[in-house]
Amino acid sequence: MAITPPEKDGTRLLYGCMALGGSWDTDTYGPADIDAAEVAIAAALDSGIDTFDHADIYRRGKAEAVFGEVLARTPGLRERIVLQTKCGIRLADGDLPGMYDLRGPSIVRRVEESLGRLRTDVVDVLLLHRPDPLAAPEDIAAALTSLHDQGLVRRFGVSNMNAAQIAALQRHLEFPLVVNQLEMSLDRRDWLEDGVLVNTAAAAGNGFPAGTLEYCLENGVRLQAWGALAQGRFTGRQESPQEHATASLVRALADAKGTTPETVLLWWLQRHPARVAPVVGSGRPERIRACRDAALREPDLTHEEWYELWIAARGAPLP
Repeated sequence: MAITPPEKDGTRLLYGCMALGGSWDTDTYGPADIDAAEVAIAAALDSGIDTFDHADIYRRGKAEAVFGEVLARTPGLRERIVLQTKCGIRLADGDLPGMYDLRGPSIVRRVEESLGRLRTDVVDVLLLHRPDPLAAPEDIAAALTSLHDQGLVRRFGVSNMNAAQIAALQRHLEFPLVVNQLEMSLDRRDWLEDGVLVNTAAAAGNGFPAGTLEYCLENGVRLQAWGALAQGRFTGRQESPQEHATASLVRALADAKGTTPETVLLWWLQRHPARVAPVVGSGRPERIRACRDAALREPDLTHEEWYELWIAARGAPLP
Protein backbone atom coordinates (compact mmCIF):
# COMPACT_ATOMS: atom_id res chain seq x y z
CA MET A 1 0.00 0.00 0.00
CA ALA A 2 1.40 3.37 -0.98
CA ILE A 3 1.31 5.99 1.76
CA THR A 4 1.55 9.66 0.92
CA PRO A 5 1.61 11.54 4.23
CA PRO A 6 0.37 15.13 4.51
CA GLU A 7 2.39 18.04 5.76
CA LYS A 8 2.90 17.98 9.51
CA ASP A 9 0.66 19.88 11.88
CA GLY A 10 2.26 18.10 14.80
CA THR A 11 0.04 19.03 17.72
CA ARG A 12 -3.72 19.16 17.13
CA LEU A 13 -4.37 15.40 17.17
CA LEU A 14 -2.22 12.31 17.75
CA TYR A 15 -2.63 8.70 16.75
CA GLY A 16 -2.05 6.33 19.68
CA CYS A 17 -0.34 3.14 18.51
CA MET A 18 -1.24 0.84 21.42
CA ALA A 19 -3.61 -1.20 19.21
CA LEU A 20 -0.85 -2.11 16.73
CA GLY A 21 1.29 -5.24 16.82
CA GLY A 22 -1.17 -8.07 17.49
CA SER A 23 -1.58 -9.65 20.92
CA TRP A 24 -0.30 -8.64 24.34
CA ASP A 25 1.37 -12.03 24.88
CA THR A 26 4.94 -12.96 24.04
CA ASP A 27 4.09 -14.40 20.62
CA THR A 28 5.92 -12.76 17.73
CA TYR A 29 4.12 -10.55 15.24
CA GLY A 30 3.60 -11.60 11.65
CA PRO A 31 2.96 -10.17 8.17
CA ALA A 32 -0.75 -9.66 8.92
CA ASP A 33 0.14 -7.49 11.92
CA ILE A 34 2.46 -5.35 9.80
CA ASP A 35 -0.23 -4.97 7.13
CA ALA A 36 -2.82 -3.99 9.76
CA ALA A 37 -0.42 -1.38 11.15
CA GLU A 38 0.14 0.01 7.67
CA VAL A 39 -3.60 0.35 7.12
CA ALA A 40 -4.06 2.16 10.45
CA ILE A 41 -1.12 4.49 9.79
CA ALA A 42 -2.49 5.27 6.32
CA ALA A 43 -5.91 6.06 7.82
CA ALA A 44 -4.29 8.43 10.33
CA LEU A 45 -2.26 10.19 7.64
CA ASP A 46 -5.32 10.43 5.37
CA SER A 47 -7.10 12.11 8.28
CA GLY A 48 -4.47 14.80 8.74
CA ILE A 49 -2.75 13.14 11.71
CA ASP A 50 1.03 13.00 11.54
CA THR A 51 2.01 12.60 15.21
CA PHE A 52 2.25 9.00 16.42
CA ASP A 53 2.28 8.12 20.11
CA HIS A 54 4.00 4.92 21.31
CA ALA A 55 5.23 3.35 24.51
CA ASP A 56 7.87 0.68 24.87
CA ILE A 57 5.37 -1.63 26.61
CA TYR A 58 2.60 -1.49 24.01
CA ARG A 59 1.98 -5.09 22.94
CA ARG A 60 5.26 -5.88 24.73
CA GLY A 61 7.25 -3.87 22.19
CA LYS A 62 5.45 -5.22 19.16
CA ALA A 63 3.59 -1.96 18.50
CA GLU A 64 6.90 -0.15 18.01
CA ALA A 65 8.31 -3.05 16.00
CA VAL A 66 5.50 -3.23 13.43
CA PHE A 67 5.59 0.56 13.13
CA GLY A 68 9.29 0.27 12.39
CA GLU A 69 8.51 -2.31 9.72
CA VAL A 70 6.12 0.15 8.05
CA LEU A 71 8.73 2.91 8.20
CA ALA A 72 11.25 0.58 6.59
CA ARG A 73 8.94 -0.22 3.70
CA THR A 74 7.88 3.42 3.16
CA PRO A 75 10.85 5.58 2.15
CA GLY A 76 10.57 9.20 3.26
CA LEU A 77 7.80 8.61 5.78
CA ARG A 78 9.98 9.07 8.87
CA GLU A 79 10.91 12.59 7.82
CA ARG A 80 7.26 13.54 7.49
CA ILE A 81 5.97 12.49 10.90
CA VAL A 82 6.44 13.28 14.60
CA LEU A 83 7.41 10.17 16.55
CA GLN A 84 6.69 10.05 20.27
CA THR A 85 7.27 7.19 22.67
CA LYS A 86 7.22 6.57 26.41
CA CYS A 87 9.25 4.57 28.92
CA GLY A 88 9.10 3.92 32.65
CA ILE A 89 6.68 0.99 33.06
CA ARG A 90 7.94 -2.58 33.34
CA LEU A 91 5.35 -5.28 32.76
CA ALA A 92 5.15 -8.32 35.02
CA ASP A 93 7.59 -10.98 33.88
CA GLY A 94 7.55 -14.43 35.45
CA ASP A 95 8.05 -14.01 39.18
CA LEU A 96 8.81 -10.31 38.80
CA PRO A 97 5.84 -8.00 39.44
CA GLY A 98 4.91 -5.10 37.23
CA MET A 99 6.65 -1.95 38.42
CA TYR A 100 7.75 1.56 37.48
CA ASP A 101 11.40 2.14 36.64
CA LEU A 102 12.82 5.60 35.94
CA ARG A 103 16.36 4.88 37.05
CA GLY A 104 18.76 6.71 34.74
CA PRO A 105 20.46 3.68 33.14
CA SER A 106 17.06 2.02 32.62
CA ILE A 107 15.71 5.09 30.80
CA VAL A 108 18.70 5.14 28.45
CA ARG A 109 18.50 1.40 27.79
CA ARG A 110 14.76 1.50 27.10
CA VAL A 111 15.15 4.38 24.66
CA GLU A 112 17.91 2.58 22.81
CA GLU A 113 15.67 -0.49 22.54
CA SER A 114 12.78 1.64 21.25
CA LEU A 115 15.01 3.22 18.61
CA GLY A 116 15.96 -0.26 17.42
CA ARG A 117 12.37 -1.44 17.18
CA LEU A 118 11.23 1.78 15.48
CA ARG A 119 14.16 1.64 13.06
CA THR A 120 14.99 5.28 13.54
CA ASP A 121 17.97 7.27 14.79
CA VAL A 122 16.00 9.74 16.89
CA VAL A 123 12.77 10.03 18.86
CA ASP A 124 11.07 13.42 18.46
CA VAL A 125 9.43 13.35 21.90
CA LEU A 126 10.09 11.03 24.86
CA LEU A 127 7.58 10.90 27.73
CA LEU A 128 8.15 9.38 31.16
CA HIS A 129 5.18 7.05 31.36
CA ARG A 130 4.43 7.11 35.10
CA PRO A 131 6.17 8.42 38.23
CA ASP A 132 8.67 6.12 39.92
CA PRO A 133 8.73 6.94 43.65
CA LEU A 134 12.25 5.46 44.00
CA ALA A 135 13.81 7.53 41.21
CA ALA A 136 15.60 10.77 42.12
CA PRO A 137 14.81 13.75 39.87
CA GLU A 138 18.50 14.53 39.40
CA ASP A 139 19.16 10.95 38.21
CA ILE A 140 16.29 11.12 35.74
CA ALA A 141 17.46 14.52 34.52
CA ALA A 142 20.99 13.25 33.95
CA ALA A 143 19.64 10.45 31.74
CA LEU A 144 17.43 12.81 29.74
CA THR A 145 20.29 15.25 29.29
CA SER A 146 22.53 12.46 28.03
CA LEU A 147 19.91 11.32 25.51
CA HIS A 148 19.46 14.92 24.35
CA ASP A 149 23.19 15.59 24.04
CA GLN A 150 23.67 12.39 22.02
CA GLY A 151 20.95 13.48 19.61
CA LEU A 152 18.79 10.44 20.40
CA VAL A 153 15.80 12.44 21.69
CA ARG A 154 14.79 15.94 20.62
CA ARG A 155 12.20 16.90 23.27
CA PHE A 156 10.88 15.52 26.52
CA GLY A 157 7.69 15.36 28.53
CA VAL A 158 5.86 13.33 31.12
CA SER A 159 2.68 11.32 31.46
CA ASN A 160 0.33 10.93 34.43
CA MET A 161 2.27 13.41 36.60
CA ASN A 162 1.17 16.29 38.78
CA ALA A 163 2.48 19.83 38.90
CA ALA A 164 4.88 19.25 41.80
CA GLN A 165 6.45 16.23 40.13
CA ILE A 166 6.95 18.11 36.87
CA ALA A 167 8.44 21.11 38.67
CA ALA A 168 10.80 18.91 40.71
CA LEU A 169 12.19 17.37 37.53
CA GLN A 170 12.26 20.63 35.59
CA ARG A 171 14.55 22.20 38.20
CA HIS A 172 17.30 19.79 37.13
CA LEU A 173 16.91 20.30 33.36
CA GLU A 174 18.24 23.02 31.09
CA PHE A 175 15.57 22.36 28.45
CA PRO A 176 11.80 22.52 28.99
CA LEU A 177 9.43 19.63 29.52
CA VAL A 178 6.89 20.16 26.76
CA VAL A 179 4.11 17.59 27.32
CA ASN A 180 2.00 16.08 30.09
CA GLN A 181 -0.22 13.25 28.87
CA LEU A 182 -3.24 12.56 31.10
CA GLU A 183 -6.51 10.69 30.81
CA MET A 184 -9.01 13.36 29.73
CA SER A 185 -12.39 13.01 28.04
CA LEU A 186 -16.04 13.99 28.32
CA ASP A 187 -16.34 10.98 30.63
CA ARG A 188 -13.10 11.54 32.61
CA ARG A 189 -13.57 15.15 33.71
CA ASP A 190 -11.74 15.40 37.05
CA TRP A 191 -9.03 17.55 35.40
CA LEU A 192 -11.71 20.08 34.50
CA GLU A 193 -13.95 19.89 37.54
CA ASP A 194 -11.09 20.28 40.00
CA GLY A 195 -11.15 23.97 39.12
CA VAL A 196 -14.90 24.52 39.52
CA LEU A 197 -15.80 22.39 42.54
CA VAL A 198 -13.88 24.56 44.99
CA ASN A 199 -15.94 25.23 48.13
CA THR A 200 -18.48 22.52 47.28
CA ALA A 201 -19.11 19.12 48.88
CA ALA A 202 -18.30 17.45 45.56
CA ALA A 203 -14.69 18.64 45.79
CA ALA A 204 -13.93 15.91 48.32
CA GLY A 205 -14.53 13.24 45.71
CA ASN A 206 -12.28 14.76 43.06
CA GLY A 207 -8.86 13.17 43.10
CA PHE A 208 -7.18 15.25 40.39
CA PRO A 209 -4.06 17.00 41.77
CA ALA A 210 -4.95 20.65 42.30
CA GLY A 211 -2.99 23.16 40.29
CA THR A 212 -1.70 20.73 37.64
CA LEU A 213 -3.78 22.17 34.81
CA GLU A 214 -2.77 25.71 35.76
CA TYR A 215 0.91 24.76 36.06
CA CYS A 216 0.90 23.27 32.57
CA LEU A 217 -0.85 26.33 31.13
CA GLU A 218 1.58 28.76 32.79
CA ASN A 219 4.72 26.83 31.85
CA GLY A 220 3.98 25.90 28.26
CA VAL A 221 3.49 22.20 28.99
CA ARG A 222 1.12 20.91 26.31
CA LEU A 223 -1.65 18.66 27.59
CA GLN A 224 -2.26 15.48 25.63
CA ALA A 225 -5.40 13.46 26.36
CA TRP A 226 -5.26 9.68 26.36
CA GLY A 227 -8.63 7.90 26.47
CA ALA A 228 -10.02 10.92 24.62
CA LEU A 229 -12.93 9.01 23.02
CA ALA A 230 -14.02 7.64 26.41
CA GLN A 231 -13.76 4.03 25.23
CA GLY A 232 -16.77 4.54 22.97
CA ARG A 233 -19.02 5.44 25.89
CA PHE A 234 -20.79 8.20 23.94
CA THR A 235 -20.41 6.79 20.43
CA GLY A 236 -21.85 3.30 20.63
CA ARG A 237 -21.33 1.67 24.04
CA GLN A 238 -23.81 3.36 26.34
CA GLU A 239 -24.45 1.63 29.66
CA SER A 240 -26.71 4.05 31.57
CA PRO A 241 -29.57 6.47 30.89
CA GLN A 242 -27.15 9.36 31.46
CA GLU A 243 -24.75 7.99 28.84
CA HIS A 244 -27.62 7.44 26.39
CA ALA A 245 -28.77 11.04 26.85
CA THR A 246 -25.24 12.38 26.37
CA ALA A 247 -24.72 10.22 23.28
CA SER A 248 -27.96 11.58 21.80
CA LEU A 249 -26.75 15.15 22.31
CA VAL A 250 -23.37 14.28 20.76
CA ARG A 251 -25.11 12.80 17.70
CA ALA A 252 -27.42 15.79 17.34
CA LEU A 253 -24.50 18.23 17.42
CA ALA A 254 -22.56 16.11 14.94
CA ASP A 255 -25.51 16.08 12.52
CA ALA A 256 -26.02 19.82 12.87
CA LYS A 257 -22.35 20.53 12.13
CA GLY A 258 -21.89 17.99 9.36
CA THR A 259 -19.34 15.90 11.22
CA THR A 260 -19.08 12.74 13.31
CA PRO A 261 -19.82 12.05 17.00
CA GLU A 262 -16.14 11.19 17.48
CA THR A 263 -15.15 14.64 16.25
CA VAL A 264 -17.60 16.35 18.62
CA LEU A 265 -16.03 14.53 21.58
CA LEU A 266 -12.55 15.60 20.48
CA TRP A 267 -13.69 19.16 19.81
CA TRP A 268 -14.97 19.31 23.38
CA LEU A 269 -11.42 18.74 24.61
CA GLN A 270 -9.79 20.96 21.99
CA ARG A 271 -12.15 23.86 22.76
CA HIS A 272 -10.60 24.27 26.23
CA PRO A 273 -8.07 27.15 26.51
CA ALA A 274 -5.36 24.61 27.37
CA ARG A 275 -5.47 23.53 23.69
CA VAL A 276 -5.67 19.88 24.66
CA ALA A 277 -4.27 17.52 22.01
CA PRO A 278 -6.33 14.30 22.03
CA VAL A 279 -4.79 10.90 21.35
CA VAL A 280 -6.92 8.64 19.13
CA GLY A 281 -6.08 5.02 19.89
CA SER A 282 -8.40 2.89 17.77
CA GLY A 283 -7.00 0.25 15.45
CA ARG A 284 -10.09 0.46 13.21
CA PRO A 285 -9.49 2.59 10.09
CA GLU A 286 -13.10 3.77 9.92
CA ARG A 287 -12.98 5.03 13.50
CA ILE A 288 -9.66 6.79 12.87
CA ARG A 289 -11.15 8.53 9.81
CA ALA A 290 -14.17 9.53 11.88
CA CYS A 291 -11.79 11.85 13.76
CA ARG A 292 -10.60 13.65 10.63
CA ASP A 293 -12.41 16.94 11.31
CA ALA A 294 -10.75 17.20 14.72
CA ALA A 295 -7.38 17.19 12.96
CA LEU A 296 -8.30 19.54 10.12
CA ARG A 297 -10.95 21.93 11.47
CA GLU A 298 -11.07 24.34 14.38
CA PRO A 299 -13.41 23.16 17.17
CA ASP A 300 -16.91 24.17 16.07
CA LEU A 301 -18.64 24.33 19.45
CA THR A 302 -20.19 27.46 20.90
CA HIS A 303 -19.79 28.39 24.54
CA GLU A 304 -23.32 27.16 25.19
CA GLU A 305 -22.89 23.88 23.29
CA TRP A 306 -19.68 23.10 25.16
CA TYR A 307 -21.51 23.58 28.48
CA GLU A 308 -24.49 21.51 27.29
CA LEU A 309 -22.16 18.57 26.68
CA TRP A 310 -20.46 18.99 30.04
CA ILE A 311 -23.73 19.18 31.98
CA ALA A 312 -25.20 16.21 30.09
CA ALA A 313 -22.15 14.08 30.89
CA ARG A 314 -22.27 15.19 34.55
CA GLY A 315 -25.91 14.18 34.78
CA ALA A 316 -26.49 17.10 37.11
CA PRO A 317 -26.46 20.91 37.00
CA LEU A 318 -23.28 22.78 37.80
CA PRO A 319 -22.80 23.69 41.48
